[in-house]
Amino acid sequence: MTYKEALDFLYPLHRFGIKPGLEVIRKLLDDLGSPDKQLGLVIHIAGTNGKGTVAAALASIFQAAGKKTALYTSPHLIDFSERMRVNGESIPFERVAFYCAQLKERAAGTSYTFFEATTAIAFAWFADEKVDVSIIETGMGGRLDATNILDSAYAVITSIGLDHTDWLGESRALIAEEKAAIIKKGCRVFTAVSDPEAFLPISRVAALHEALLFVAGEDALWTVLSPEVGDLQLDLRTTSGYYPALKAPLTGEFHASNIALAVMVAEDAGVASASIRSGLAGLLKTGYRARLEKIGANPDVLLDVSHNPDGMRKTVSALVVFRNRYRNVHVVFGLALDKDALSVIRELSRLECNFYPVNIPSERSVPAALLARLCSAEGHDATVFDTGSAALEYLKAHAEPDDLIVVTGSFYLAGEIIASCGL
Repeated sequence: MTYKEALDFLYPLHRFGIKPGLEVIRKLLDDLGSPDKQLGLVIHIAGTNGKGTVAAALASIFQAAGKKTALYTSPHLIDFSERMRVNGESIPFERVAFYCAQLKERAAGTSYTFFEATTAIAFAWFADEKVDVSIIETGMGGRLDATNILDSAYAVITSIGLDHTDWLGESRALIAEEKAAIIKKGCRVFTAVSDPEAFLPISRVAALHEALLFVAGEDALWTVLSPEVGDLQLDLRTTSGYYPALKAPLTGEFHASNIALAVMVAEDAGVASASIRSGLAGLLKTGYRARLEKIGANPDVLLDVSHNPDGMRKTVSALVVFRNRYRNVHVVFGLALDKDALSVIRELSRLECNFYPVNIPSERSVPAALLARLCSAEGHDATVFDTGSAALEYLKAHAEPDDLIVVTGSFYLAGEIIASCGL
């Protein structure tokens, strides 16, 4: 099987949609020799927003500490292989083909989803690579997410917001309960959730499983020194260490809690402070991209993947700090059908911006024309483009050098921009 044949095998599995439950992933992993039992120290990360940041930070820290480190995240931006990395390197194409052939042969007759197959491939590769540490990000939820087959040493819950409500519940409490299900007996739990409605289910599940619970904001405190674009600096104090002027190549004060979580987990696992510092400084080597990433200048262009109201609120709050540096702000955005588009538009309007709705390269795209009508209903003019790359090309030609262009709303859109610009 070639890599192209492997992708032709995998992508049609989207037709099975989302099937919450662990029975199928258990069978797939059994067919592959139970690789989920061979992943070294397992750190399992759930949350509405911030999962990718914490996962990348931890992967970089453990790699800096000399540990062979696996990282599993989703979705990808450009190529499927980005979803699984060892020491920052994506899975080789031939290994994807190898594991797909294994699945096709050994699990013939089994109906499994794209995410279940992807998870099985990742775990099989990590096991074959004999990794020391596995950083595993959940897909959509927690309780019935395919990754929850793991028996993890650490459970990290970054944040709780209203997203995927059709599957996870329509309140923060219900969503928190779903995500808290990654907590296993005796594991160590770290969270930055502070809202009482969402925190209560997490603390209740932790107590039920006799799992020690540590809270960023209580067991770790910080002061942000600089929130410059791509240069977050903070003083961080944990229960066992002090990190003055800790640096990470991130944009936005909201990332401080994510950095605190990563440091708390690494520290608890015995990683030295020097490795924590160097790991955070090298975070971008993990493939972490498109979180208010600066991809152009004169005018400045920022690429972002915020895609729900809570995430967009944090993104906009980070940008408001810099708003007076720019004459005009132009927002190119596209959204998937399951997102609260009106709330996202309302958050973006805080930037006093010009709107450029686009279609994202997905069958689940909200039509750009519909986004424009929602902008109009909120009192904002909007200029529609068919694609994000077309909108960006137009703005690069017509915006002033002291303007700001923000491209946001979707991993799919960010991937399109990276590919079209050759970034």
